[in-house]
Amino acid sequence: MDLIEELEKLDAMYNNGTLTDEEFVKAKDALLAKYQSSGQKFKQAVGDLSSDESVWGVLIHLSQFGGYLIPLGGWLLPICLWLIKRNDSETIDRHGRIVINWIISQLIYGILFTLLCFVLIGIPLLIVLGIVAFVYPIVGAVKASSGEVWDYPGNLRFL
Repeated sequence: MDLIEELEKLDAMYNNGTLTDEEFVKAKDALLAKYQSSGQKFKQAVGDLSSDESVWGVLIHLSQFGGYLIPLGGWLLPICLWLIKRNDSETIDRHGRIVINWIISQLIYGILFTLLCFVLIGIPLLIVLGIVAFVYPIVGAVKASSGEVWDYPGNLRFL
């Protein structure tokens, strides 16, 4: 039963005369206190999670893998996470900037290496880019979990 249903039940008992004014007020206050304390516990748990910079850093790095589940998710998820949390912490902002710079760099490298496929050098470069695109977010997430900010090698700085 949720809060509204319990309050309606309590009100019905009061209107039927089962509860006195004093009993109704006490029961209502106890009911509201019960739901307020559980809500406070939830807010505290979410607040503790949101204040943890390392967790958000890890999420920003690993969100690049969202592209395997949702088309363009590997680009949109990190950008959204960064935009939501960048004002909360300088560390989270730095993680987000690194990831966004990597996304842009990876796009530029991909276009350049694709053009180089006509001279055959682009094929191994695209393979290396694919491996690096898989490894860098993992390394960045591991570093973020320990509180470090790791700039991806070869990352072009736009932000």
